[in-house]
Amino acid sequence: MHPPISLPPSLQASASKMRSALLLAIVVAAINYLLWSWVGASVPAPAPDVAARVNGLTYAPFGRSDAPWVRHAPAGQTIAADMQQLARITQNIRTYSASQFPELPALAAQSGLQVTLGAWLDKYFDNNEREIKAALSMAAQHANITRLVIGNETVLKQNLTPAQLIGHLERVRAATKLPVSTAEPWHVWIKHPELAEHVDFITIHLLPYWEGVGLDTAVDESMERMARVRARFPGKPIVIGEIGYPSSGDSIKRAQPSPAAQAAFTRQFVARAAKDKLDYFLIEAYDQPWKQTEEGRAGAYWGVFDAARQPKFAFSGPVVPDPYWRAKALGSSAAGFVFLLWFLTRFATLSRLARTAFAATAQGVLSVATIVVTLPLLHYMAAGDWVMLALLIPTSLIMVAILLAHLFEFVELFWHGSLRRNFQPIPLPDSAAQPFVSVHLACCNEPPEMVIATIQSLCALDYKSYEVIVIDNNTADAALWQPVRDYVASLPAHFRFIHLPQWPGYKAGALNFALGKADPRTEVVAVVDADYVVKPEWLRSLVGYFADTHVGIVQAPQAHRDWGASVFRKMMNWEYDGFFRIGMHHRNERDAIIQHGTMTMIRASALKEHGQWSEWCMCEDTELGLRLMQQDLRTVYVDQVMGEGLTPNSFAAFKKQRQRWAQGGMQILKAHWRVLLGGGLRQASAQPAQQRGALQNAPIHTSLTLGQRYHFLAGWLPWIGDLLHFVFVFAALAWTMGVLALPQYFSLPVMLFMLPLAVFCAAKLVMGPLLYWRRVPCSAGGIVGAAIAGMALSHAIARGVWAGLFYKTGVFQITAKGKVPSSSSAVGLPAEPKPHAYAQLAEMLAPAREELLLLTALLLAITAMAITRDSGHTESALWMLMLALQALPYAASLFCAVAASFSEREVLASERSMPWFKRWSFRRAR
Repeated sequence: MHPPISLPPSLQASASKMRSALLLAIVVAAINYLLWSWVGASVPAPAPDVAARVNGLTYAPFGRSDAPWVRHAPAGQTIAADMQQLARITQNIRTYSASQFPELPALAAQSGLQVTLGAWLDKYFDNNEREIKAALSMAAQHANITRLVIGNETVLKQNLTPAQLIGHLERVRAATKLPVSTAEPWHVWIKHPELAEHVDFITIHLLPYWEGVGLDTAVDESMERMARVRARFPGKPIVIGEIGYPSSGDSIKRAQPSPAAQAAFTRQFVARAAKDKLDYFLIEAYDQPWKQTEEGRAGAYWGVFDAARQPKFAFSGPVVPDPYWRAKALGSSAAGFVFLLWFLTRFATLSRLARTAFAATAQGVLSVATIVVTLPLLHYMAAGDWVMLALLIPTSLIMVAILLAHLFEFVELFWHGSLRRNFQPIPLPDSAAQPFVSVHLACCNEPPEMVIATIQSLCALDYKSYEVIVIDNNTADAALWQPVRDYVASLPAHFRFIHLPQWPGYKAGALNFALGKADPRTEVVAVVDADYVVKPEWLRSLVGYFADTHVGIVQAPQAHRDWGASVFRKMMNWEYDGFFRIGMHHRNERDAIIQHGTMTMIRASALKEHGQWSEWCMCEDTELGLRLMQQDLRTVYVDQVMGEGLTPNSFAAFKKQRQRWAQGGMQILKAHWRVLLGGGLRQASAQPAQQRGALQNAPIHTSLTLGQRYHFLAGWLPWIGDLLHFVFVFAALAWTMGVLALPQYFSLPVMLFMLPLAVFCAAKLVMGPLLYWRRVPCSAGGIVGAAIAGMALSHAIARGVWAGLFYKTGVFQITAKGKVPSSSSAVGLPAEPKPHAYAQLAEMLAPAREELLLLTALLLAITAMAITRDSGHTESALWMLMLALQALPYAASLFCAVAASFSEREVLASERSMPWFKRWSFRRAR
């Protein structure tokens, strides 16, 4: 016997990962298919089985793309086929127009069908004359025409007065021996009893849907309406000219149309009609999509057959609400299986709970996407619907991408055990050689006290081999830069100050100048912002990572101080903290961190050899980090606070900073899209050794890894989503105006159009706070505050993305930090007049002026919808909810503007405790 073949350990591990991924992908796909079959395959109809035979059907020979004003197939050909099909389930049809289809009675006779012939009356004399003459002529020629119905809901629609209609009825009755009537809803007959004196039988319409009657009582209430008419006109024959329930459309009060509701109502009524021997016509034989323009969405869905001439339900057995469910189930399951098999194999190191949660949620997202993409299969799309769908599909794809990116981040960080790349400080021993570090501090128009505090912290560094270059550029006010110069002059020689009165390139230009002035011994360049107070151990704790020649960047997190006494600064602090506790760890796992321009260290040789700082980019720090990654240099993120800066001093500054980041991100995307979207891949770096986080070397081939590309692109997707949100606000406002002003051309979107937004918002509302709860050390109030602060930036981000995508250049705007200037009176200073209350309010809301206008427009749209729409109209309620969701970021902006204003007052209150001469100096500096 041969010994059993054993695979190498690496192949055994790969096979095990593949088996695990395959099993989970199969299970999720199978569950998805079962859920589709449970929801879409069949539902029991709450009605008795009945014979597939009805007393009569209303009929119009229009197809899916036809209308009374346009046809795409010869009428005779369509009618002949329809008559043969309808003869299998009825013996009677009712028509609405006599002149439009003169061949119809003869074709109906060939199939053995009797016709209740209609004549369409409107406001136009010539049309009415043509219809009446045609009806009388056809009645005289065709024996299968058994009754005439002159006018359809003519009084209800106010096309004719009752007296005018009576004149036409008497004229027809005098010209024919056939029974003559007119068709009106039941309540019109009650309101105008004089009509009954001029007809041979009463034709009533019983349409409980339009009255908002729910399915559970629809048949009973219809019969009660009929009984009222019968009691009002005893002895007069009654024919139900229209009765039915739509299979789709807007909900009205308790009336919720669906395929199951239509099937149940039809079965219940047919059984009741057979028992009571009623004379009726179901509305209608075939769906009429063109009616959406006149009757709203439900107008297209009254048919027993759809517009393609396929039966919509059976008269017995279970109801199949979606005939395409199997194809959708197979398609979504197959797409999910392929995607999940790849994902679960590639990310097999995720914890079991993480992989399961991702697989289940991702499959759900794909199923929702399938529902949206296949809407045209179940719905007759009006022109507006196609416009909406054309906008929705690409937007939904972006939302799916954003949602899956958030989901990936969530599952990797929520459950412990998934992260493998974790760096800790590695302090250099006293005996170890210290690489020379050149610390660069760039400032422009900064408060001198703030910059001096940063320099003082750099003086206290527990490191010997370093220098500090303070470079001030483009500060015209000598009162701002000269105190810093004088302070640096009092320090040892390894502290230098450079003032550049006029210098291009903003912060990047200043840093490039400092790089040229750095000590020739420089091995590492460290950058710190002008508002940061660094810890003494900063350099000693992190510089050791540069012993690995493949390391290009070592980054510590951005952190803040002096925020605890202000509500708004708390909100900003926790909003910032979320990225460094969550996003940076997620990126660090695939060596794709964002380099930010403070608390960062860069290998000097790499900085000099690969282009220095980019003066064309508003986010020169992030762009440099990406460029160094392209040069096969690795990054290290040590999540230990090594220095703390100041939060922006106002909501306007907070917005301005994020707008600049968004604009810079789009500049980077435009400059590096070829690398990010194409080109060769390089093998991912090996994971760090377990001991003290040291890096292992790994073979590197070309360009960026797939993980690095993913994180940079996925990181910008939410910002692009903010731009789409901005665009959709205007689209939603325009659509709402159309619905209100031109309802004949604009209808509310299909409810399922709103499904992606609902899923997207719900997922973000769940995943974001849960990740904060797990990863960020803040209270529930801090989580809410961070969410509001982040939401409030949406408009600023949208503007930044737009500027970055469509403007060639941008103006670098410094984020104001430090204390805010006071406008209050003080000792030794003249008192300023107190502004009027309206002026105070305007000043308070000024940073959110544009958001206030957009919020007002959305609230007005919601109010107009609430006033003009029925309170039980589900689609209107959902549309108003969607408008409200779109308004949330703007409401958050107003909240932050107000909170920031009160926070500034808190800062000013603390300023009043300063000596007057220090307060005067501070104000002059600002």
